Amino acid sequence: MARRRDDVEAPEAAPLQYQLRVVLEDRAAERARGGGKYPALGPLQDILARHGAVLVCQYDAFAGYCAEAERNGVEGYPLYAWTRATIEDPAKKAKYVRSFSLHVAGEEVYDGNRADALERDLRPLVGGAVVKTLARHDTNPANNPQMPERYRS
Repeated sequence: MARRRDDVEAPEAAPLQYQLRVVLEDRAAERARGGGKYPALGPLQDILARHGAVLVCQYDAFAGYCAEAERNGVEGYPLYAWTRATIEDPAKKAKYVRSFSLHVAGEEVYDGNRADALERDLRPLVGGAVVKTLARHDTNPANNPQMPERYRS
């Protein structure tokens, strides 16, 4: 029996994954980037440890991506020009040195259950002396910035 077009099952879309990001107050961000002692970071670090999560400074991640591209040949790194322009812009640098993505169990993105639990525990810290904001991002391309035309090859 021949199958009709609407009888064929559509391939299942991959489930969305998530990443939480925090913006820290200036001194906390400086200490979090440098690894120095800063008692005010204790409650945040305790929550992260319970979830197997770490802070990754977005500026440092961008700079690391550029350095890797420059070592290996930028032609293999499609986001290189855009990322380089970002880290060279003083206003964007000021923003991204305070912005941290939260990696869980070594992963940049993770399932909704992990994101929910971490977000629930972090929410009481938002607006306090250390954590200015908390944001949740997903892997849906429609919800994420697309590379400006001028950086596309």
